[in-house]
Amino acid sequence: MARRRQPEEPVNRERWLVSYADFITLLFAFFVVMYSISSVNEGKYKVISEALIGVFNDADRALQPIPVGDERPKTVTPAKPLVKDSEQIDAGIAQAASDPLKSIADDISAAFGDLISSSQMTVRGNELWVEIELNSSLLFGSGDAMPSDIAFNIIDKVAAILKPFDNPVHVEGFTDDRPIRTAQYPTNWELSSARSASIVRMLAMQGVNPGRLASVGYGEFQPVANNATAEGRARNRRVVLVVSRNLDIRRSLTGTGSANAKPDAALKRAGTQTAPTPIKSPGRESAVNSPSPALIR
Repeated sequence: MARRRQPEEPVNRERWLVSYADFITLLFAFFVVMYSISSVNEGKYKVISEALIGVFNDADRALQPIPVGDERPKTVTPAKPLVKDSEQIDAGIAQAASDPLKSIADDISAAFGDLISSSQMTVRGNELWVEIELNSSLLFGSGDAMPSDIAFNIIDKVAAILKPFDNPVHVEGFTDDRPIRTAQYPTNWELSSARSASIVRMLAMQGVNPGRLASVGYGEFQPVANNATAEGRARNRRVVLVVSRNLDIRRSLTGTGSANAKPDAALKRAGTQTAPTPIKSPGRESAVNSPSPALIR
């Protein structure tokens, strides 16, 4: 009996389409990855760039030898003063003529006239401190503390104005009462603190002495407007740079918040001291300013 022949399977001539589809899918994924790599956040790139420049351009630090035994003076001749008494008096009069707080307020007002006229920045102050208030939407995205490109331009100019002076500076962060619950910012406390710390870090990156700087976050608990309206919430989302006459004034202001502080008699007594002269690293220069009181308009 003859065997039954097995029917021949038809040849599948369309199998190349499977390989072609896989190739097209891989090619699409490759271009998506290349596009994502080429998209650079300019804010993050500038932060990394400034940090690397600061590391490689930092002045060399030499280790001082530890003295052993009694160190004898090289000479017993008293040092002669480099400046005569009459010259010191003249210098004191010249410094008293210019108040650093008024100079800072005038320079900020002149540099940011467009932002002030559009109510995105407010400059106010008195004989004890100056406040530079900025709307948070100008500096950060919603629910974020990463500075925008506009923030870098603004803080660069502010740092150039603050750098020649020795007055302490602290940055206050505020939010509205809308709750935030993210992994990075569980509450408005973390968000406001992170935003003020970002501004402090940018000021230090631009050459303002870090010993003068501090940051504080008040969250939603010091509003200046009613949170029931969108306009009020926008006013409450703010960052305030406070330039104090001296360290005692800054400590008093951070305890209460500049929005609630008033130049009362106790603060005026603390304001009679000059701004502390920070310890300067080699190659840095800063002017020593006297505390002549002057009202800031």
